[in-house]
Amino acid sequence: MNPSVLAAGPGLEAYLLLAAALFSVGLYGVLTRKNLVAILLSVELMANAANINLVAFSHFGGGILPQTITLFTIALTVAEVAVGLAIVIAVYRTRSDIDADRVASLHG
Repeated sequence: MNPSVLAAGPGLEAYLLLAAALFSVGLYGVLTRKNLVAILLSVELMANAANINLVAFSHFGGGILPQTITLFTIALTVAEVAVGLAIVIAVYRTRSDIDADRVASLHG
């Protein structure tokens, strides 16, 4: 086998397949889970899959803009986790349960 091929590392397709698999696992988790924390973690997996795509495109000739967008999306994801976790804690304090089916409405 050619040593230069081994040193080059995985290609763009490998990163895109990884991101697609990660996004699929996250989507499956969002659609099938009833626990609000598990749903929140699944959304995080989907956001990380999008970040992997942006960094992969940047690495394979996209310039610096996708990396900059990735930093902003990571910051937005952290803010989303903070707000989402605060909502989950508030729901748990009022209803003593975090089942998504039982939290159909959040009004008083």
